[in-house]
Amino acid sequence: MAKQTAPVEKNETITLSFEDLTHEGNGVGKIDGYPLFVPYALPGEKATVKVVKVNKNFGFGKLIEVTNSSPHRVEPTCHVHCGGCQLQHMSYELQLQMKQDQVHNVMKKIAHLEHVPVHPIIGMEEPSHYRNKVQIPAGEKNGELIVGFYQKRSHRILQNQDTCYMQDEAINEVLPFTRQLMNKYNIQAYDEKSHRGQLRHIMVRTGHHTKDMMIVFVTKTSKFPEKDRIMKELTDQFPQVKSIVQNVNDQRTNVVLGKKMKVLWGDNYIYDKIGDLTFAISPKSFFQVNPVQTKVLYDKALAYANLDKDDVVVDAYCGIGSISLFLAQEAKKVYGIEVVPEAIEDANMNAELNQMDNVEFAVGQAEKVMPKWKEQGLDPDVIVVDPPRKGCDIDFLEAMMAMKPKRIVYVSCNPSTLARDLRILEDDGYETKQVQPVDMFPNTSHVECVVEVVRKVV
Repeated sequence: MAKQTAPVEKNETITLSFEDLTHEGNGVGKIDGYPLFVPYALPGEKATVKVVKVNKNFGFGKLIEVTNSSPHRVEPTCHVHCGGCQLQHMSYELQLQMKQDQVHNVMKKIAHLEHVPVHPIIGMEEPSHYRNKVQIPAGEKNGELIVGFYQKRSHRILQNQDTCYMQDEAINEVLPFTRQLMNKYNIQAYDEKSHRGQLRHIMVRTGHHTKDMMIVFVTKTSKFPEKDRIMKELTDQFPQVKSIVQNVNDQRTNVVLGKKMKVLWGDNYIYDKIGDLTFAISPKSFFQVNPVQTKVLYDKALAYANLDKDDVVVDAYCGIGSISLFLAQEAKKVYGIEVVPEAIEDANMNAELNQMDNVEFAVGQAEKVMPKWKEQGLDPDVIVVDPPRKGCDIDFLEAMMAMKPKRIVYVSCNPSTLARDLRILEDDGYETKQVQPVDMFPNTSHVECVVEVVRKVV
């Protein structure tokens, strides 16, 4: 049999019509049935495309010129190519539809649950300036300290692009001022190749409701020249700054934060609210970056948990206890599990902060902690899971199914691994009742889901 060849060649320039989008937001066009994936192209468009990569079954192209434009094409607010916002060229209406379709597709193709209702995605009224946290690298160019996001798929800093359409507007004010201070006081930027220099990253966190602000300087060593003058100028200019922290990271690593943390000025924490609850946020706290949509997400999780005053709940992957405390408002008792010890410290503090005594937190891997709790007689009515992008490990799923909760609420940031895990739960006697997508990250390809799962009555 003759070997099949692609109908296009690398570096060839072609005219292509687009008919669909990938889950990452790339346009899909076909030449003689052979698909080409092209960033920034939209369905219904015709464009001139340069073929940049050819595989056996599909290829990739670069958009050169759009000749017939989609009505959903919009002018991006930001032209910085950091790779953080892949969808700024498409209308928000199309972004939401793309994400809705993605969830539908995985429920059908991976979970084989096309009959399960996927509700219309909940978007934002104003899909900009929603991020309450940024960490931005420092570098040097022509003898000047610069900060900016990395160019897409590189470690080249886009010089002084320290403002962002997705960041809290207060962050967009404090970062350029901070950069100017670093140059004023001759602070050297860290160079990852030579492992020399001082300032590695600047992190800023804000409280959406409280307006509190925390600034974290990540440095290679404990030395921080002129820090007192820098602290004074920052706090004089920005009275909402409640905490300035130095984090020391002396390792050759791409990990941003090191182990040593020192408060230079103000408090150890800033605070923010989700609904009626208050949360203390430290430099290392995992706290959702979109506080407006977090409230939407948690309200839906609480509704799907369908709790009454006698229910016992396990919250796996509980982080700093944010979902746990939401659940504890209506449950008899909530048990939270998290593998990161510092997160459990924060969770306990947040329980105390909100005067909740019906929550208990444990450090460890959920798949190891839950069997021990079961042996001790713990019989939860509801288990809530909010795993990382890789989804739940099979050991965890087996441990959860062994506890036989009446209801499971699955919060997911990856529809594909969600669908995989739902199929496993279905095969063990659980029924997926409904799926609610939530747009936590407008202008990106990411989508969050909350799913109601119940144990079938035999």
